[in-house]
Amino acid sequence: MQALLRAERARVQTETHTTIQANIAREVDAEVARRLESEIVRRVESEVARRVTAEVDRRVAIEVALQVQKLLEEIRLARHKMFAASSEAHLGQGSLFNEAEAIVGASVDDDDQDEGDDPPSTVSRPAARGKRRPLPPELPRVDIILDVPEAQRLCACGKHMVKIGEEVSEQLNIIPMRIEVLRTVRPRYACPGGDTAPVIASVPPTALPRSNFSAGFLAMLLTVKYVDGLPLNRFTRVLERSGVEIPRQSLARSVINVSKVLQPLHNLARDALLDSAVIHMDETTVQVLKEPDKAPTSQSYMWVQRGGPPDKPVILYDYDPSRSGQVPLRLLEGWQGYLMTDGYEGYNQAVRAGGIEHLICAAHARRKFVEAKRVQTKGKRGRADQAIDYFVRLYRIEREFKDATDEQRFQARQERSLPVLAALREWLDAALPVVAPKTKLGEALAYLNKYWSRLVRYTERGDLPIDNNAVENSIRPFVIGRRGWMFADTPGGAHASAVVYSLVETAKANGHEPYTWLKHVLERLPAAKTVEDIEALLPWNLDIQQVAMDLAA
Repeated sequence: MQALLRAERARVQTETHTTIQANIAREVDAEVARRLESEIVRRVESEVARRVTAEVDRRVAIEVALQVQKLLEEIRLARHKMFAASSEAHLGQGSLFNEAEAIVGASVDDDDQDEGDDPPSTVSRPAARGKRRPLPPELPRVDIILDVPEAQRLCACGKHMVKIGEEVSEQLNIIPMRIEVLRTVRPRYACPGGDTAPVIASVPPTALPRSNFSAGFLAMLLTVKYVDGLPLNRFTRVLERSGVEIPRQSLARSVINVSKVLQPLHNLARDALLDSAVIHMDETTVQVLKEPDKAPTSQSYMWVQRGGPPDKPVILYDYDPSRSGQVPLRLLEGWQGYLMTDGYEGYNQAVRAGGIEHLICAAHARRKFVEAKRVQTKGKRGRADQAIDYFVRLYRIEREFKDATDEQRFQARQERSLPVLAALREWLDAALPVVAPKTKLGEALAYLNKYWSRLVRYTERGDLPIDNNAVENSIRPFVIGRRGWMFADTPGGAHASAVVYSLVETAKANGHEPYTWLKHVLERLPAAKTVEDIEALLPWNLDIQQVAMDLAA
């Protein structure tokens, strides 16, 4: 019995020991697994954290490098704008591609520069002395005779010398402004017997009936302000030097009132513009001090359109306090055709309205690469130079066929321009993935890629423009004037400026001398009774020689 008990006790102890060992083993295995898992998690987390930190550091380093490069490019570009010539003539394109705001100080001779495949040499050469232009033959001549004294005309042989010729030299002379008063005298007649009422000649209609400013004075007032860019306060000092004191406020009121008289011509010019198949459009800033619901320091906008056939160009300015897409939608309402603009997205609303085919200015795309070239390492040729070369080739074709027919130009674009554009597209696709997007070159590539489909549309026809330079050149006189008068006082003054700028620039584009045309119009417009009478005064309906003869008479 005792043996059985001992055996049972031994069996129970063995089983208990085995169970305890198994439990301990399970607990040990669980603890080992837990600790192992914890260690693995710790090591994984540590490795992930290390890799994340390394990646963040790498990306931060790249971003810092890009930002540093961008700042350096902006510094180089700012220094170039401050100290270098604003014209792009040194890049082979003359001033053809300048923004209107950037070319105010450019020489008019820049437009005559030739294009070339390679940038010109950086070695400076003295400017060649040009041949002096003859003075205009239509100017009056005053002869000053410098004759040899009679005593010196006696030869040693005792005979008197005879005239065998003469030498003539000419100098341009200016007579200071001559201001006069026009007195209109109307004799009054009456019957001695007093049987009838007195008679007197009627007063001819004038532009400003209650003003003592003649048509000639008003024409000069508009010319000096809107053609010569002279602010009214400076013109008052010019008048003071001639002994005439006229308050600036009187001149300003006269400008606004005359613009209202000229408004019908502006309206008819708009009708002519909207008959165009192609319209160029751009906008520039103007500050108006008393614009409702806007701070005096805020910017408003002058919108400029140019169109019409080559022999009847129309240039129109329109003031608006906004730069929103509603403005081109309003100005182009009902019009269908090709619209040439820069890359400003505000024109898209008018395009989406239907009937308008949108072209984008190639000069703006090229200008981005010009900026990229300016910030690259000096003396080194890079991708920006390659892009510029493509544009040079495209513009050489346009210049070669400038005076050709639309059919000939279309044929040249199909045979010569399209292969250049195809090569440029291939180059663009290769450059996009390898250039940092935040650099000047990256921005230029992105711009070219974004607007590519609208940049190449000019090849669809022979009469479509490659760029928007026509309207940019029309903005230039406004920019010059803005630098002088700086701001408009009221929206009425800004609108008056838009009307007058429109008409004087349209007159200039049609070959008229602005003062001569304005005087002719201001003398005849008050007497116009019908739309046909007003249409007859539009610049393209007036003979230039006849207008000049009327002024002389």
